[in-house]
Amino acid sequence: MAVLDRTGVGGAGSARGAGVRLAGPGLLLAALATVVWSGSFVTSRALHDSVPPVQAAFWRWIVAILAVAPFAGRAAWRRRRLIRRHAGFVTLAALLGVTLYNTLVNQAGLTTSAGTMGMVMAASPVLMAVYERLGGARLGARRVTGMLIACTGVLLLAGKGSPVPDPAPGDLWIVAAAVCFASYSALLRRRPAALGGPVFLLATFVAGALMLLPVYAVSLALQGGFEPTPGTVGPLVYVGVFSSAVAFFAWNKAVALIGAARAGVVYYLQPVCVALLAGALLGEELGPARILCMALVLGGVVLGTARAGRGAGRGGGRG
Repeated sequence: MAVLDRTGVGGAGSARGAGVRLAGPGLLLAALATVVWSGSFVTSRALHDSVPPVQAAFWRWIVAILAVAPFAGRAAWRRRRLIRRHAGFVTLAALLGVTLYNTLVNQAGLTTSAGTMGMVMAASPVLMAVYERLGGARLGARRVTGMLIACTGVLLLAGKGSPVPDPAPGDLWIVAAAVCFASYSALLRRRPAALGGPVFLLATFVAGALMLLPVYAVSLALQGGFEPTPGTVGPLVYVGVFSSAVAFFAWNKAVALIGAARAGVVYYLQPVCVALLAGALLGEELGPARILCMALVLGGVVLGTARAGRGAGRGGGRG
């Protein structure tokens, strides 16, 4: 990431020191986003029979816009020419991270359990790491080993204890969502620094909601609206404020500090969080096999995010 590469001006020692100082906050922000996003899979599943997927996605981003606008609205207006100059980048980021990602998650929730959605989504860090490696980043043996261990736990979770996954129809939708999210995370490396975090969030939320608007109108015409009750409005407020405004800001900042690949290792915690929440709130089964697989995931995350001691900072500004 450019944020860390710039520290190289003061020499390799200062680059390593900056990498160490930024690693802790970056990992904490990635963990915050991951935990908060875990709740969005539970809400998507909980709303599957009461709110059509496209309508749930559209109102999520309307709530998110209202949550971010008081903090970023004036700055976004002052930088409107800059936003127009980078309209292509903003539109692509909005398409991947706003319009498609959440809509695909909601669509998957119609036929797939929340636990399964969390498991499949945990495959996205593999693609994040591939993107970073193609971009010239050095991932390091410790991080790759941790990623492989965590990925093994995810595959065993998805296969219900078998190394061969047994996908349901809805799993294909969540696979597409994982690809969109990983691509969005990789794209953040090229975010124009002048846009700023809150301004970038507001711009992508607005662009994503606008792209959803025609599909939302079609959904209203064909499926009708949904009844606004505490059981529908409450989850939409949660995903709009926390899973959108708070989590996206935390994740974008984490990627800026430590890179998508390293933040992606933390993202492996998501299936564990989702499984625990789904078991507590939706009554989805959590047996011994899942607990064992979760231990693999957690062990891989700890290994993959730990510093390797002397020399650990080498290449740290790239991963």
